[in-house]
Amino acid sequence: MTPRRTLWGLIVATGLIRLAWAASLGPGTDEAYHYLFTVHRDWSYFDHPPMLAVVESLGLLVTGGYPSTFALRLGFVGLFAGSTWLMARLTSRLFGPWAGVCAAIALNVSAYHTAAASTFALPDGPLLFFWLLTLDRLAIAFEEPDRLRNWAAIGLAWGGAMLSKYHAVFLPTGAFLYILAEPSARRVLRKPGPYLAMAIGLAAFSPVIAWNATHEWASFAFQGERAMARNQLRLDTLVSAIGGQAAYLFPWIWLSLVVLLARYLARFRRDASPAERFLICQSVAPLAAFTAVACLRPVLPHWTLVGYLSLFPLLGRAWEARYRLDPSKMGRRLAIAGAVPLLIAVFMVAEYRTGMLQKAGLTAKVDPTVDMYGWDQVAAELDRRGMLDDPGSFLFTRNWISSGQLAFATRASGVPVLCYNHKDARSFAFWSRPEDWVGHDGILVSFSEIAYEPACYERFFERIEPAGSFEIARAGGPIRKVRLFRCTRQLVAFPFLPGEPDPSRARVALDRPDDDSILH
Repeated sequence: MTPRRTLWGLIVATGLIRLAWAASLGPGTDEAYHYLFTVHRDWSYFDHPPMLAVVESLGLLVTGGYPSTFALRLGFVGLFAGSTWLMARLTSRLFGPWAGVCAAIALNVSAYHTAAASTFALPDGPLLFFWLLTLDRLAIAFEEPDRLRNWAAIGLAWGGAMLSKYHAVFLPTGAFLYILAEPSARRVLRKPGPYLAMAIGLAAFSPVIAWNATHEWASFAFQGERAMARNQLRLDTLVSAIGGQAAYLFPWIWLSLVVLLARYLARFRRDASPAERFLICQSVAPLAAFTAVACLRPVLPHWTLVGYLSLFPLLGRAWEARYRLDPSKMGRRLAIAGAVPLLIAVFMVAEYRTGMLQKAGLTAKVDPTVDMYGWDQVAAELDRRGMLDDPGSFLFTRNWISSGQLAFATRASGVPVLCYNHKDARSFAFWSRPEDWVGHDGILVSFSEIAYEPACYERFFERIEPAGSFEIARAGGPIRKVRLFRCTRQLVAFPFLPGEPDPSRARVALDRPDDDSILH
């Protein structure tokens, strides 16, 4: 078996498995919300740049336009097949073809990459693809710095990464660190190529800049605040961040990558090769930045994972060396490493379909699939009660994730779904104007047990009346209680964004701490 055939066998086999997985699970917590990006097309969005919507739209186009969960995920499965190929290509160029195959295998058996980034409608899938494409083009350009087309390709690839997720700002940082660290690379600063690449990348990213400029820099401010450090040193958030990285990559993959990083940092100035320095420089900037932030505030574990991507070629070379020393032993390890994510995927599908954990007496809070399940039942019940028949009414919740799920579940009805949360409505705050809904009737769909939630909206409507409740069940046990409230004729505009004036401050005297607290 040649490296080429092995690689394509890996791509085809894992691609087919992911297609089956994509068709077997309902939309995740973010995915249903991300579907709305394709409904409200724009140059950028509050949460993310537009590449996420582009990939979703391609999947919808291929499948005929109907927005099924499978259609939304299809483009991301295809992109990960490309990412697998790019990982092998980059590693092969640096360390040989079999090392490339091993690096591609490693990427496919690391938890977050082989599950979320490879299948779900998340911005991490396009970021992974364009990140690896940028590294691949950079490796070529540093060898042939006079060829401008190499640098133009880098600019396009980096622009694609920036249009996927703001994390891509670390790519030119890593390249600059490599130029400083590697004497043979410093000559490129005297060439026009790097500046051409930066110009093309920024031009590709300009729609996002323009969108932010016309929306009070809302997206940049939101993402910047999430990564902004605070003044108090917190060991708990650092430990949580490191533990999250280990879990998201699988501990055995994460530990191997950390050991390799430490080893090559120790020999970085002494006897590391240019290829090793190139990969390490691309790793240290995001890892250092997010680790520093984690010392001061919580960070999401997957934020840091891009810092490990450039270490996979080193891991692929190490795995190839171990395989040559003891093929049978390393073969067993690779088989086990591949079986673990496959078994987890099978378990998640089985749990989603049958609720085995509930049958075992465990609560829905420990179920990894509970947030995906039952939204079609919510839509069916709303339809049965005639709440999707009035073209002049709208549905709303207080949480952007719930509003996203509700909007996806009721997509065939055409009834608008809003998020009435003053401090965090995400892109719902930009998809319509607050005054558009004055005079319309609303249906509050509540998924909380907070008794005073409806009263928080009383000043915005002529009256609010209970309209019943029901439960979503699986495996004979409830997983979600839904309360419904008819909100007759909205009187004043609900302030979507912080800082917008609240036209009515009248409070209802209820026995609760603060009737505004739930809106925040």
